Amino acid sequence: MWQIILDAGWPIWPLIFASIIALAIIAERFWALRSEIVAPSNLLPEVQKWMGQGTITKESLTKLENHSLLGRVLASALANEKNSREVTKEAIEETGRAVAHKLEKYLPTLGTIASIAPLLGLLGTVIGMVELFGAFTSDGGHDVNKFARGISVALYNTAAGIIVALPAMIAYRFFRAKVDSLLLDMEQQAIKLVEILHGER
Repeated sequence: MWQIILDAGWPIWPLIFASIIALAIIAERFWALRSEIVAPSNLLPEVQKWMGQGTITKESLTKLENHSLLGRVLASALANEKNSREVTKEAIEETGRAVAHKLEKYLPTLGTIASIAPLLGLLGTVIGMVELFGAFTSDGGHDVNKFARGISVALYNTAAGIIVALPAMIAYRFFRAKVDSLLLDMEQQAIKLVEILHGER
């Protein structure tokens, strides 16, 4: 592996750096976007139980807010319980925007890596081609070592760019779909709570 890196030349290093960042983001997002952490399915029934017992206090709202991202959304609804339905929905939407931003954390960076990795590979390919043509001498001969070096740089960087881009793009698409699914689930649970608060359920 080390020999491949050496043969690929300096253009491979930005790709290695990009791949390390991509792997770190993928691991972090896999951990952070788990449904049981973001939007636990048992949270809304628990909140309904509190409401039935009349135990909604400032402390319980703070506890709910710190519980999960869904908890933040539900807490914003409960905090505006005495306001009109429209005001409650506005508070939920405002909190929802902050929650969406938190869920999408690092995804733009992952998408950028997926987009630029093939371009970095192409840059390495161009540099390799330059070395390749530099192997030819003025008398029509060529330096075999320099020629082989140019081919190595061109091919290894092309392959590395694709290898980095593919998993990064797949992960980016997967996490985008996961975020959309989580946001939809939280929105539905928040709507249920609003309807309960305003006596529609």
